[in-house]
Amino acid sequence: MKFLKHIPTYLLAFLFLFGGLNFFFDFVPAPPLSGNQATFFNLMVPTGFMRIVKILEILGAVLLLFPSKRALSLLILTPIAINILLLEWLVLGGLGAGPLLIILIGIIAYQEFDKFKALL
Repeated sequence: MKFLKHIPTYLLAFLFLFGGLNFFFDFVPAPPLSGNQATFFNLMVPTGFMRIVKILEILGAVLLLFPSKRALSLLILTPIAINILLLEWLVLGGLGAGPLLIILIGIIAYQEFDKFKALL
């Protein structure tokens, strides 16, 4: 049963790794966008901003796999997850994976609480 505590970490790593790599290799093509959605992404992608975010997602996902680097990984991935949640809610008009990302980060942060004590 000890392996159960690792499920949130591996699931979060998979989601961010898949999302980051999908940006570069287009495993699952994105649906066509219109209106505010298209405007938002037409500003973010050509500037290179999304490329940097996706590289950070991949880096954060890989760091999650190393127990000694999980706190650092959460410091990278938490702001991205919050932005994903806000993007889904405010721009895309619905919720997708954002709430799940926040919940998984919360679980892992609780498991790694000792590493964050100095910040409190």
